[in-house]
Amino acid sequence: MTDRKMGLQDGLTQYGDAGFSLFLRKAFIKAMGYTDGVLDRPIVGIVNTYSGYNACHRNVPDMIAAIKRGVMLSGGLPIDFPVISMHESFSSPTSMYLRNLMAMDAEEMIRAQPMQSVVLIGGCDKTVPALLMGAASANIPAILTVTGPMSTGSHKGERLGACTDCRGFWGKYRAGNIDEKEIAEINGKLAPTAGTCMVMGTASTMALTAEALGIMLPGGAAIPAVHADRLRHAEETGSEAVKLAISGRSPKEILTPDAFSNALRVLHAVGGSTNGLIHLTAIAGRLGIKIDLEAFDKMGRETPVLVDLKPSGQHYMEDLHRAGGLAPILRELRHLLKRDAITVSGKTVGQIIEETTFWDGQEIVRPISNPIYPEGGIRVLRGSLAPDSAIIKQSSASPKFHRHTGRAVVFTSLADLAARIDSEDLDVNPDDVLVLANAGPKGAPGMPEAGYIPIPRKLARQGVDDMVRISDARMSGTAYGSIVLHICPEGAAGGPIGLIRNGDMITLDLEAGRIEHNVSDHELAHRRAEWAPPVHSNCDRGYTKLFLDTVGQADTGCDFDFLMATTLSGTAPEASTDGEVDHSLLLAAGGDAA
Repeated sequence: MTDRKMGLQDGLTQYGDAGFSLFLRKAFIKAMGYTDGVLDRPIVGIVNTYSGYNACHRNVPDMIAAIKRGVMLSGGLPIDFPVISMHESFSSPTSMYLRNLMAMDAEEMIRAQPMQSVVLIGGCDKTVPALLMGAASANIPAILTVTGPMSTGSHKGERLGACTDCRGFWGKYRAGNIDEKEIAEINGKLAPTAGTCMVMGTASTMALTAEALGIMLPGGAAIPAVHADRLRHAEETGSEAVKLAISGRSPKEILTPDAFSNALRVLHAVGGSTNGLIHLTAIAGRLGIKIDLEAFDKMGRETPVLVDLKPSGQHYMEDLHRAGGLAPILRELRHLLKRDAITVSGKTVGQIIEETTFWDGQEIVRPISNPIYPEGGIRVLRGSLAPDSAIIKQSSASPKFHRHTGRAVVFTSLADLAARIDSEDLDVNPDDVLVLANAGPKGAPGMPEAGYIPIPRKLARQGVDDMVRISDARMSGTAYGSIVLHICPEGAAGGPIGLIRNGDMITLDLEAGRIEHNVSDHELAHRRAEWAPPVHSNCDRGYTKLFLDTVGQADTGCDFDFLMATTLSGTAPEASTDGEVDHSLLLAAGGDAA
């Protein structure tokens, strides 16, 4: 037992009289029906992210009940409290716009209220990073659990999963291959239960990478929302939260550079959402840890995609759960991981790998010697079009576009895209490069998931299902295609993407890691002299003004500059000392796995 203050004595309200502050606090908490003896126990706060707008979090009330059971059985006092809840489909203009607000809400409420540890309940895409960002800044003992993925639906014998299949069937509808009646029928089958998207979208990606960070108890990332195991894991999380309250182990002791190296490795290996890189960068930034994009890119050369899950593969999260969840992934990667990294349970990653058992006959997680894709899911690009960086989910890109030069067809804003993409007069062919500018953090604002630029309707009717598309926006992790994202700096911040004109030639070269704008320096200088930043309406007050004034670019996590740590405490992943990929690690892992 430490000498930390327990119960209601923690963080007293400032009345100028500590005794009176505690007296008043006890008086009001007793109105909730508590007795004096209970109030001396370690308090475990539980972040309640339930909302009537958030189907991904429909099971949160049941999870809170299970967490409370675990806390009370372990001698603690559980108290739940609300924070902002965001659902991807119900946040205008985009949930990314509100992620930092949720992080601020979580940080301040964790810090303001008496609790010796806190259980974070995440789920839908931006809720996990927001909660971890807030908890990292508050730095009181914290543990994460998630609501879990949905179960799959079915249509004419075909399994359905939100939201890769949402996009796939919508594309068929746009192309005229599905009529109004059938698309309406499919609409009612895509999300059949509570929980998050059951493909390798952002929610699944963040759950798996959070478990790899060590901030979640083993096995929690992939349990379906409707399974009893989800509640058992919640109960165990509540019990562990009491141990954390007593030990005082803080997020900074868990979320180390080694932990982020492990999470980034898993991000590659699961074919995770490109959003995961932004979110891990933002969480790390709260702790003063810089994510080295060059080292992350080299990591991808020695980390193949192992998980056969949509959109890179064929299966769903409930299949990964049956296969053992994160455990078989960690086993295949064990020689590439920082196995001494400590987790929220007090055990190291290496100990967890050794202790975890799972079904050896599963086929969802491939052996490292026989991967889904030979390299990591995400490739970092640079070049004249992206001086700071851009990324592409190469495991979902069409091989024919890995090296491609095409004519730019430019949309200067989201409104321009909506107005012209389906016009029969649009001058476009399948080899062109669709460009969306001014859709980044400041440009949209909020960097919406508009990077999945739809195939122009007249091309979709011809059977075209992929084109090279580039933008300073994001893309849902459930999406697929040859799509370059997160171009930095964005157009609204003066980046080169804002200078592209119709007919310019664009070159994408995945092998070289380059994205180039093939226009002369003289012409670009002329265009830059005429450039002016986009003007937003209603941006001179409130949260919109705060956002536009302080939000960073994608390569720094799109966090607010005043919320990031002011001193550097480390870098992840570690860069190779010789600048080359260490293939011996991959060979060792493959040999051992065999």
